[in-house]
Amino acid sequence: QVQVVESGGGLVQAGGSLRLSCQISILPLKYSAVAWFRQTTGKQREGIACISWNGDSTTYADSVKGRFTISRDDAKNQHYLQMDSLKPEDTATYFCAAGAHLGGQCRRNAAPAHYEFDYWGQGTQVTVSS
Repeated sequence: QVQVVESGGGLVQAGGSLRLSCQISILPLKYSAVAWFRQTTGKQREGIACISWNGDSTTYADSVKGRFTISRDDAKNQHYLQMDSLKPEDTATYFCAAGAHLGGQCRRNAAPAHYEFDYWGQGTQVTVSS
């Protein structure tokens, strides 16, 4: 059974940094991309970053491009989202997801879509104060 567990959320001041971690117990398919999404109450889940199965390609939503960095360490089954220059509008619950609908690749020049990912964590809260 695949388990996806996020950690690293918390409260930070605007301009600060946080690093989120995602532990995936098993990647059932060798070619699994991993992505981060975020959601606030009353809004749709937003895809913000994706990394391909081999780490060779990444994509970001315009809202986080240049500030957030996605990475993966398959030896540890760990995946990360480094968030710098945080803004109050980054406040949300952040979710990690894994899937292989696109053969382990990410969409080209576009943020990830939720329907491309099968395995989801419960989320971790990030709050950015002004």
